[in-house]
Amino acid sequence: MARLPKTCVLRICSAAGLVVLIPLTGLAQSTLEPDDYQSERNLVPGPAKPAEDPLGPRRHFRVPNPANISDQDAQKAYEDVVQGMARGYAVSDDPSAKTYTRWKRYNMAPYLSAGHGRRFLNTYGNAIAKNYGKYEAAGRFPVGSILAKDSIAITEDGKVNPGPLFLMEKMAEGFNHVSGDWKYSMIMPDGSVFGVTNGTSSQKVEFCIACHLAAEKTDHLHFLPKRLRVTE
Repeated sequence: MARLPKTCVLRICSAAGLVVLIPLTGLAQSTLEPDDYQSERNLVPGPAKPAEDPLGPRRHFRVPNPANISDQDAQKAYEDVVQGMARGYAVSDDPSAKTYTRWKRYNMAPYLSAGHGRRFLNTYGNAIAKNYGKYEAAGRFPVGSILAKDSIAITEDGKVNPGPLFLMEKMAEGFNHVSGDWKYSMIMPDGSVFGVTNGTSSQKVEFCIACHLAAEKTDHLHFLPKRLRVTE
């Protein structure tokens, strides 16, 4: 494919088979690469780095220009949008999407996660997952433990947009040996389900299993930055 000028974003209309060049306004051109494109369902401003095959991506779509802001500013940005985000996730009819904001939140402010596409995340856990508060000393989690991570994209130009809701639920032994019997779900801001382990579009969230497998010693969990942890 010919290299695109850096003043354009490649968008593909799969229904019509069209490739359209859309001029950029208000974005730093230095953040763009020739193969950048905007996922129609990602709802993140600016181009997102492609994750290879959209039907079986190997990582999250990335925010190309995340903001470098204080914890206080990140928290304020989150407070302004969290209720609207929660209403969007709830459209999915996933029970956790409807209730997670009433669970315990384990971070004092949103934290930037490179592993989740350079979005700012918050980690919530249901009552069964209470040992999460012990962090690396938590041990294995009981069946029924659910961790919910909602996300926002905050970019250098000050824009704040909702990202996906990431869910991990500990299932009964034998559910999925490779995942440590965790079920991964990814719900988009409009409530559409991107993928669920052993369920809807399971292949789309297989990369979640691969990433968390690196933390097998801590029951497949990567923990949030120590400086932002809520202690018991």
